[in-house]
Amino acid sequence: MDLQTIALHAGYEKDSSRTMAVPIYQTTAYDFGTAEFAASSFNLEQGTDHVYTRVGNPTNAILERRFAEVEGGSACLAVASGMAAIFYSVLNVAESGDNIVVSNQLYGGTITLFNQTLKKLGIEARFFDIHSPEKIESLIDDKTRCIFFEAISNPSIDVPDFDEIIKISNKYNILTVVDNTVATPILFQPLLLGADIVIHSASKYTTGQGTALGGFIVERKDLSHKIKGNRRYPYFNEPELSYNGLVFADSVVSGMLFTFRARMILLRDTGAVISPFNSWLLIQGLETLSLRMREHSKNALLFAEFLESHPKVKKVNYPGLKSNANYKNAQKYFQDGACSGLLSFEIENLEIAKNILDKVTIFSIVANIGDSKSIITHPASTTHQQLKEKELEACGVPAGLIRISCGLENIADLIADMKQALEA
Repeated sequence: MDLQTIALHAGYEKDSSRTMAVPIYQTTAYDFGTAEFAASSFNLEQGTDHVYTRVGNPTNAILERRFAEVEGGSACLAVASGMAAIFYSVLNVAESGDNIVVSNQLYGGTITLFNQTLKKLGIEARFFDIHSPEKIESLIDDKTRCIFFEAISNPSIDVPDFDEIIKISNKYNILTVVDNTVATPILFQPLLLGADIVIHSASKYTTGQGTALGGFIVERKDLSHKIKGNRRYPYFNEPELSYNGLVFADSVVSGMLFTFRARMILLRDTGAVISPFNSWLLIQGLETLSLRMREHSKNALLFAEFLESHPKVKKVNYPGLKSNANYKNAQKYFQDGACSGLLSFEIENLEIAKNILDKVTIFSIVANIGDSKSIITHPASTTHQQLKEKELEACGVPAGLIRISCGLENIADLIADMKQALEA
């Protein structure tokens, strides 16, 4: 079935009210009916049956089922934000004394999470250059718990060699975690390529209009085979004391093993729960995602071509350009070579960059991406401000870099607006 059809119908069976739109189940709790059913639910004998909205809700569940199908995965956990999804994907496998291997071309908030917060929890982040995946092996040891990277890096706009990274991860029996926010499952499905976990900031392209925060963790089909009996992942293979010695790898939910543990341990204990209303908003956005991603990608390519021809632009980062170092990987992995709506470009210095941001009229200076309206950002002074100069250079964010999230406006209007800003 085509992804557009799945995005409109998957995961929802009309109830007795026969509503075409998915209902919003705005409730915190559920009637168990009997004491026996209540007790068995809290002991996880009922699988994913609703216990309390902190760990599950009918509207959230529809969104989760639908997004899992769109990503080609077996199960999805929706959480309060993309950062919560990243945090949980690591905490689900790592503890103090462990390490994770991560790309240095990442969103600034992710780098700060890995370098600061996880460090304080005793989890070490070991960085590699996305263009040198062969160096990953030198960073791996017995305490390595996952390899984390972005499908399209933000804001350096790099595309990794997925086959090589997945090959290395399987050689050492380590989970791969791919942030697929920028590409979206419409353009690329990492799980079908062999990646183990995909995460998303649904606050970006999924909602499409900047109306709702949310995040997703999606696991590939048959992931339990890689986790079960794997000494790298004792959380899944040893008795869980908070559930009377339950071993997650032996539970009845093997098809959703990774997300089930994240739900019943991390979401239960730390509560980064998505609201049913936000889930409903994300469902509306998901229904038009495939249509929007085609337009975002088309606009971004035309805009990148304009920037590449302008004398004041030093460099354009967009993998849809034939001149770009990532073009080959983009053509190999992405649907029809479409590369999403995110791009960046370099101009001479910080002052010129600030002037451009102040002169544009259609573009809005916003920290978000993936909106239907076009957005402009100066990463070094905003989203990546917390990084030191060497860290900025390592993740591809020089002082003169400007990031663009191409919206759905008429492309001629966007080009005219940027042209006057560049030449003002």
